[in-house]
Amino acid sequence: MRSLDDDSVVIENADAVFVFIGTRPHNDWLPASVLRNAKGFVLTGHDATLAEDFPRIWKETREPMPLETSVAGVFAAGDLRAGAMNRVASAVGEGAMAVRLAWDYLART
Repeated sequence: MRSLDDDSVVIENADAVFVFIGTRPHNDWLPASVLRNAKGFVLTGHDATLAEDFPRIWKETREPMPLETSVAGVFAAGDLRAGAMNRVASAVGEGAMAVRLAWDYLART
């Protein structure tokens, strides 16, 4: 396996492997207006409203929908999201929810 920290390669003998994904959010491409927690995971829904900068960024008169970030109409799902269960099945379910919520958002605008 190759280390993400220093690019070193380690070879280990193993009878089984458990893969854990999502230990680090890779969201540098998102604008700063999409609020994150101290570990860098994206805040969504009610959790976003608790962030200090939320009132300055949020321009809507309503609360954010579940999975909606601090930017109206931008949704986060899966391992990128603060509070996610960090499991593939959860990410798939949240992704499906985000599609539906995006449609709901578009219907409102």
